[in-house]
Amino acid sequence: MADGERRLPDSSALLAAAPEGVGEGAWIDVIQKMDEVYSDLLQYEVALEEKNAKLEESQGFILSVLTSISDILVVCDRRGRIEEVNRSLEAFTGRASEVLRGSPFFDLLADPAAIELARGWFALRGDAPIHDCELSLRAADGSAVPVSLNCTPRYSSVGKSLGMVITGRPVGELRKAYSALRQAHDDLKRTQQQLLHSEKMASLGRLVAGVAHELNNPISFILGNTHALKRYAGRLAEYLAAVHACEQPEVLSELRQRLRIDRILGDLDPLIEGTIEGAERTRDIVDGLKRFSALDREESSRFDLVAVIGRSVTWVCKAAPERFTVDVRLPAELPVSGSSGQMQQVVMNLVQNASDATAGQGAARLQIDGTVEDGAVVVRFHDNGPGIDARHLPHIFDPFFTTKPVGSGTGLGLSISYGIVERHGGALTAGNHPDGGAEFVLRLPRAGDGQGRS
Repeated sequence: MADGERRLPDSSALLAAAPEGVGEGAWIDVIQKMDEVYSDLLQYEVALEEKNAKLEESQGFILSVLTSISDILVVCDRRGRIEEVNRSLEAFTGRASEVLRGSPFFDLLADPAAIELARGWFALRGDAPIHDCELSLRAADGSAVPVSLNCTPRYSSVGKSLGMVITGRPVGELRKAYSALRQAHDDLKRTQQQLLHSEKMASLGRLVAGVAHELNNPISFILGNTHALKRYAGRLAEYLAAVHACEQPEVLSELRQRLRIDRILGDLDPLIEGTIEGAERTRDIVDGLKRFSALDREESSRFDLVAVIGRSVTWVCKAAPERFTVDVRLPAELPVSGSSGQMQQVVMNLVQNASDATAGQGAARLQIDGTVEDGAVVVRFHDNGPGIDARHLPHIFDPFFTTKPVGSGTGLGLSISYGIVERHGGALTAGNHPDGGAEFVLRLPRAGDGQGRS
């Protein structure tokens, strides 16, 4: 038998020690009761040892938690006397826990105003906790350090007030953390703007060929008219020189007919008007490019979405490497409010995605339908491509998500478009059309007549 193990008394010895006049049966009952009591005592002892072990484990756990807390922690009684502290407070004050226990909490404070305020906490003994109260505590080096304190009342198992638990952190650390958070937020906003502009430049680069073709027509027209005007100017100069030389009427008449002065005078107005029209067309294209490529200025004005869609479709179709047909069915006007340049980026992205999705098909087609529904402008972009895989639909607007091969897309176009539409108070949704192909629905608030025009 192991040392310390308890052993029940021998039954035969107990029977032999039976008192005189007590029957054997009665004495056996007494012995059985003793066995039961002894067994219960053993069970109680085992249970007590288990509870003591759990209590020691709980105390060790609480001690490890108190030791690991980086914030200062003080447990006070109802009068403000310190009952327990953690190592952070010891390190902060430079005083051991044995010295701090039993001393007033107010001795930790650095100025009379803080002491007066803290005394009020314990005098009121209210149930409401105190959050983020900044007081100055005396540090180990004697300096006054502002600390953000949180105080929570503590109670006994029967609800009796026992005092307060006070935790705190030096405000300097909080300010450093806030400064780092603000810097990270600024960096994130700056990166977001850079990504937005980079995506716009990438879209602009893909459309350079189409825009160059669009510019070529009016510029060629202006150049041809300018050459014609230059020839006409030479003939008019020759005729005017003869007039100023006071030539005979017969000579002037013959010269007028040979130089075709009457025809020149008849052509001047159409040539000038055509040149002005070509210059204005060039100016409009360049102005559209400037608005599209410019950084966001948070400008908001009333503009016609029909014109934006028409310009976007023209540019994308000119740059499309394969045959790509766009069927546009829009009303005369779709007035919306916001940034026409940003909305042009959205439309161009949707049209470009449709062009990419239908590439390689015999008859690549995109149908754009626009209506006004319940005070909102609704434009649907339905292509005849393969549609969107069901597993990709929940992620279609996620940043950097793309199904295109590596190097063919950044995965930012739809994400940025979604954000632009959302900032304009609208919504951009994606799905598969019942007749096949993908369908994107752009919904924007319709601009009222009282809003300014762009």
